[in-house]
Amino acid sequence: MKVTDHIQKANGKTLFSFEVIPPQKGKNIQELYDNINPLMEFKPPFIDVTTSREEYVYLDKGNGLLDKRITRMRPGTVGICASIMYKYGVDAIPHLLCGGFTKEETEYVLVDCHYLGIDNVMALRGDSMKDEPYFRPVEGGNAFASELVAQIANLNRGKYLHDDVVVEHNSDFCIGVAGYPEKHMEAPSLVTDLKRLKAKVDAGADYVVTQMFFDNNKFFEFVEKARAAGITVPIIPGIKPIAVKRHLQLLPQVFKIDIPQELIEAVEACKDNNAVRQVGIEFAIQQSKELKEAGVPVLHYYSMGKSDNIKAIAAALF
Repeated sequence: MKVTDHIQKANGKTLFSFEVIPPQKGKNIQELYDNINPLMEFKPPFIDVTTSREEYVYLDKGNGLLDKRITRMRPGTVGICASIMYKYGVDAIPHLLCGGFTKEETEYVLVDCHYLGIDNVMALRGDSMKDEPYFRPVEGGNAFASELVAQIANLNRGKYLHDDVVVEHNSDFCIGVAGYPEKHMEAPSLVTDLKRLKAKVDAGADYVVTQMFFDNNKFFEFVEKARAAGITVPIIPGIKPIAVKRHLQLLPQVFKIDIPQELIEAVEACKDNNAVRQVGIEFAIQQSKELKEAGVPVLHYYSMGKSDNIKAIAAALF
């Protein structure tokens, strides 16, 4: 079922969903199941599965020489989605990236998703390579998320990259995109960023999931400005509970977001990361309650491969 159908079917009730990360190559998928299992009691209608872009590794060739190779450390997104749908009977949403994928490779992934009965996809530009100062698409790849959305929307209309396909059954993907309450780190202003979000919606996006934020007022202001800009699709808040002290430095550095002073002071007063985790849980519960009372369609949690804190939060809300 489409995300938008789940929201409509809920008839105003706030739904619970979360995001998982594929295991690294060589790891057992049971570890992923062990983190999903405790969350299933809260009846998530869908689960997101991230996609990793390629990265460089350096192999020792001996004599002090290194061989630079490209690899993907967390492959298997579509396979994991199929496994989740089979094992748990819920919809799974693969993340699709511009970065590291040609348009042809993207089309192949979409065809696989269509065959597997996957109804939803999340269209993202993705990050730049770690040693590159800015994002650069591969040759023949989509440069912007709006282009990726347009490719998916075209496929839904039976339009493939090459006009040599006789279409007997169109795909009908529900397309999600990312939104940034504190603007994307590369956008010169929030107004510009909202124009880019509007371009994604105009290209065919059906709903928006936001990047993590810790100040609900920024989310409410973002939604208000998005509606004023003509963006009418559902906007789902993304929530990440702080779990370790280094998140105070890491999250603002990586995601260019602000952390409220009250949360900073509470974390800094903690003696260890167990106490930090509890502070993060309590803050996320209060944050989620306010969002739920405001009538958000879904509360979407970034689990980052761990579920104990997400379970504690969900238990207080659902």
